[in-house]
Amino acid sequence: MRGRHSIIAFGPPGAGKGTHAERLVRDFGLERIATGDILRAAVADDTPLGRQAKPYMEAGALVPDELVIPIVEARMRATPHERGFLFDGFPRTIAQATMLFEAAERVGAPVEKVIYLRTPQEVIVTRLTGRRICRRCGAVFNTETMPPKVAGVCDACGGELYQREDDTEATVLARLRVYEEQTADVMAFYRDRGLVVEIDGALPAEESYPMIAASLGAVS
Repeated sequence: MRGRHSIIAFGPPGAGKGTHAERLVRDFGLERIATGDILRAAVADDTPLGRQAKPYMEAGALVPDELVIPIVEARMRATPHERGFLFDGFPRTIAQATMLFEAAERVGAPVEKVIYLRTPQEVIVTRLTGRRICRRCGAVFNTETMPPKVAGVCDACGGELYQREDDTEATVLARLRVYEEQTADVMAFYRDRGLVVEIDGALPAEESYPMIAASLGAVS
């Protein structure tokens, strides 16, 4: 991938966006854009936009798109010119997508690809309900795909492994329903612009990542 571009990683919870994002950042020199981190930094730095966002965040409310996008754009402008950007799971609505696409054009890093990790519901449920996290060091395991050597014990530090409350089957299914309701329109928005590259998210990461990397190699 040459030049300064923006890439969007898109897919349901448990599709593997985070895993692939780490490698894309490393291999393609991209700057990962996480809106939550950027908002918190703007508040901590006491920027004018951060001061406007702060009351929403303190109240646990969603920060309006009219504030989120300018904060994201400011971050993009502050990034070294040669670096492109990777958006992980954002934008989620047509309004967000429209504003982000315009902002990306303004900073000279247009959105060129949407990597869509198409993943069956049953695969996602298996992945997320099987996820176990070490209380001590944060290492992540999976009872089905990457089990620890000793059940319930972290291979790295011997700490206790636990299941997050939002990784129960009922909660995972609820999250997937919300995802489908919220993202159907924005996926059509991406497809209408010919930006979507579909990847089989059910494949192991070592099989799907080369396909993602090859699709980005075509960006000029």
